Amino acid sequence: MQRLMIADGSDVVRKVGKRILSGFDFLVLEASSSLEALVRCEAELPNILIVDSTMDGALELIGNVRNLPQGKSVRIYYCVVEADLKKMMMGKRAGADDFLLKPFDRKILTQVFGNLSIAA
Repeated sequence: MQRLMIADGSDVVRKVGKRILSGFDFLVLEASSSLEALVRCEAELPNILIVDSTMDGALELIGNVRNLPQGKSVRIYYCVVEADLKKMMMGKRAGADDFLLKPFDRKILTQVFGNLSIAA
């Protein structure tokens, strides 16, 4: 079972994401802050990390995860509210692999993660 972490300051976003993604057989972990996410990643890296761009320290979190042993193997999604090229490039430079637009729903998460859980 793949481990997926949602790092987002919104309880609602984390709960909805967890409910949907657990249905794809991911072990879903939650972090409400960048610091909490980093501490959890240091203890055990997830296979996939979703980082909310509006969270304080989001870019630093991505960079810090990349610098961890095996951190380059984590698939990181930078979650943005709008397709703001400047913000997206900042995420990419920090080490994000891809992007998600918020708010996300079952359809979007199925398109992005539906096949990943099978590939584990």
